[in-house]
Amino acid sequence: MPTLPLPTHPIEYELVRKRVKNINLRIRPNGTIYVSANKRVSMKTIEEFLRKKSDFILTNLDKFEEMKKHAPVERTRFSDEECRLILTEIVENTYPLFEKYAVPFPKLKFRDMTSRWGSCQPRRGVITLNKRLLEVPRECAEYVVMHEFAHFILLNHSKQFYEFLAVLMPDWKERRTLLRESYFYAD
Repeated sequence: MPTLPLPTHPIEYELVRKRVKNINLRIRPNGTIYVSANKRVSMKTIEEFLRKKSDFILTNLDKFEEMKKHAPVERTRFSDEECRLILTEIVENTYPLFEKYAVPFPKLKFRDMTSRWGSCQPRRGVITLNKRLLEVPRECAEYVVMHEFAHFILLNHSKQFYEFLAVLMPDWKERRTLLRESYFYAD
């Protein structure tokens, strides 16, 4: 793996040569740095590019390191039992806010999903949660659960829906931003 010597500390990165027009840089939440470049681009040019991006790289490495501190557990796969226990606890803590709206306690399902954090089927009384919620900061998982519960009251993503969500969770936008910055969206 090539290393870029920086004044603060050297940074290792993965370099893949392929048919691309530009030098591409991706910083993964696990701290690995991925660079792709055309075969014709010299190592000197790649290192120059990375030096120019060093502030960006270091800032994002710090950001991902900070996110890890807030993550419930540092693993990538969880058992069905772990999902059931941890996510059910979040649902149970959220449910009292919806009892006053006569929302029945939902049937819970847990799945590995590739493009959603959760879904709600209000007519069937079902909330499905992505198992990967255990890999993001807890406040993000709480946001997803609150969001799905809110669909028992308002079925769409209208302005009213988000106003209702803001009443129940005033910091929902910050939590959503943190969720979107997590690794699930990075790859």
